[in-house]
Amino acid sequence: MTARAPEACAPVKIGIVSISDRASSGSYEDKGLPALHDWLKRALRNPLSFEPRLIPDEQARISATLIELVDAGCHLVLTTGGTGPALRDVTPEATLAVADKELPGFGEQMRQISLRFVPTAILSRQVAVVRGRSLIINLPGQPKAIAETLEGLKDAQGQQLVPGIFAAVPYCIDLIGGPYLQTHDEVCKAFRPKSAARPA
Repeated sequence: MTARAPEACAPVKIGIVSISDRASSGSYEDKGLPALHDWLKRALRNPLSFEPRLIPDEQARISATLIELVDAGCHLVLTTGGTGPALRDVTPEATLAVADKELPGFGEQMRQISLRFVPTAILSRQVAVVRGRSLIINLPGQPKAIAETLEGLKDAQGQQLVPGIFAAVPYCIDLIGGPYLQTHDEVCKAFRPKSAARPA
């Protein structure tokens, strides 16, 4: 019997949103969108297209942007910025306002990772939600923290010490009816039950 040939990686459209009053007004260089774009290109084997948005910290605008990206076919939407306790930090509220379901485990794990570096990680309010067949995740605002929370922490030999949140993203998107995401294991190894895994 001939072995089943590996399936081609499905193309994926991803929404990336940087939320910042200063960056969106041009008074500050945005570093969030390049950080998200570069990490995803390193981590995913799928052909990727991106829908980038740079917007101010305005709750209605954020919610409208998330809805727009989901309606445009982005099965994954990642935001950066606006998740602290400051008065203008409203990204979690805007995200929850468009949610069908909340996934608290993502935010809990992000805070656990960041607490290894700074005690102020407990002030972060990132959330993750499902809207339709799309997963929306709030990430920290700094590029280093974005990579740490997505990828997790490894020792000097490259062994995983703390899993990053992205390890659970491909299977989550499977469960909500999205495309099959495949990762480069050296960056982030996706976890799926054996029954859900396809040939590499």
